[in-house]
Amino acid sequence: MLLVLGGRAVGAQRDDAVAPERLAARRWFADAKLGLFIHWGVYSQLGAGEWVMHNRKISVADYESLAATFNPVKFDAAAWVALARRAGARYVTITARHHDGFSMFKTTETPYNIVDWTPFQRDPLKELADACRAGGLRLFFYYSQLDWHHADYWPRGETAWDNGRPPHGDWSRYLAFMNAQLTELLTHYGPIGGIWFDGMWDKPDAPWQLDSTYALIHGLQPAGLVIPNHHQQPRPGEDVQTFEQDLPGANTAGFNTSFVSGDLPLETSLTMNDSWGFNITDKGFKSVRTLVGYLVRAAGNGGNLLLNVGPRPDGTISPEFTARLDSLGQWLGVYGTAIYGTRGGPVPPRSWGATTRRGDTVFVHVLDWPDQLLALPALGARVRTASVLRGGIPVRFENSTAGVTLALPPMVAGEPDRVIVLVLEGGRVR
Repeated sequence: MLLVLGGRAVGAQRDDAVAPERLAARRWFADAKLGLFIHWGVYSQLGAGEWVMHNRKISVADYESLAATFNPVKFDAAAWVALARRAGARYVTITARHHDGFSMFKTTETPYNIVDWTPFQRDPLKELADACRAGGLRLFFYYSQLDWHHADYWPRGETAWDNGRPPHGDWSRYLAFMNAQLTELLTHYGPIGGIWFDGMWDKPDAPWQLDSTYALIHGLQPAGLVIPNHHQQPRPGEDVQTFEQDLPGANTAGFNTSFVSGDLPLETSLTMNDSWGFNITDKGFKSVRTLVGYLVRAAGNGGNLLLNVGPRPDGTISPEFTARLDSLGQWLGVYGTAIYGTRGGPVPPRSWGATTRRGDTVFVHVLDWPDQLLALPALGARVRTASVLRGGIPVRFENSTAGVTLALPPMVAGEPDRVIVLVLEGGRVR
C-alpha cells in the first residue's frame, strides 16, 4: 500500500501480489543507497546539456547529421565501473535512449543507433553491462518515453516544436516500437537491475498502456525493477519512487509530487553541477560536503542517492566529477556502515542533519549543529550506549521522558558529518 501523511492511496499494489524476485530486488535496492547516473549521448558533442536539440530548436535532419559524427573513441567501460566502485556506488543507471530518440545500443527497430549510424560501430551498453557484471554492480537502463525524433510519437507533446517531422503518426505503432526496444534491452544484456523511465510527463494523459509494458518487463526479468520518473503517485507495477533534483517529499525543482510512498524504495536523482548531460560551461559543481549532505538526508528519508555524471563526447569523464566521486567514496569507506543497509531513522531529517537505523542501532548524522548539546525526541527505546563512529569514543548522553540529549564532541576540521552511534535497549527501534 502507499501512504501519504497517514493517508491511503487508491490502487496500491500489495506485497503479496508482487513476485518474490521483485520483493528481494526492492530490498536490495533499498540497501544499496548510492547509484551512479550517466547521461551520455549525441547531445554530449555540443557541450550544452541533454536538452540541446530542443533548446536550440535543431531539426531532425541536422541532428541526424550530428549523430553521424559521434565517435567516442576513448570510452572505457571498465574505467567507468572502476570509478563507480571507488565512489561506493552499488548500481549504475545509464541513458539507453534520451528524448532525442537516438538509441545508444544496437537495435533492429531503427538504424538510428550508435552501432549502425555512427563511425563508433560498437555497443557501449553491452560493454558496460559486461563490466558491471564483472565489477559486482547492477545496471539499470534509462529509457525515454518522450521522443523528439520518431514520426509516430503523435500527437506531439508539450515539448514539441516544428523540427521537420511529418504532421501525423501512429501512436499504437510507437508503443510497439518502444516495447520491442525494451525487449531487446531486457534480453540482450543479461540480468539487469531494471528500467528507469522518463518523459511520460510530456504527454501525461496519453494512453501509455503502462500495464502491458510493465508486465513485459517483469515477465522478461522477474527481478527487474520499474522506476518511473513521471513525478506522480506510484502506480501498480512500479517498484521504486524516484524524485528528480529533490529529496523525497520536497519540490524545490517545481515538478515533483509531495506524495511519498510508505512501502516502495525511494530514490533522489541529483546533478553534481547544474546539468545532466555534458555542459562545457557549467562549472557550478557542488562541494563534497554538500554531496555528503544529500546522501545523508536521502538515507535519512529512507532513500537512495542517484548521483549524475555527464561524460564528454569522447567517452571520458571530467576531473571535476571524478574528484568528487573519489572523495565521496573515501568518506563512505569510513562512514558507510551508517549509510548502507540502513533505513530512515526515528528522527526525520532536520536542519541539523538526519538519522538512519539498522536493527537496534541509530546513527545520528550531525551535519550542521554548532552547540555542544543536541536534544532528540523519543527514539522508541532508551539509549544504552553512545559513541562516535570514527574511533569509538564514548559520548555522554542523558535519557529522559522527552527523549535523549547528546553531548556532542567538537567537529573535526573538514569533517562534513559527525556520526554518533546510539545502541538502544530492548531490541529494534520502532
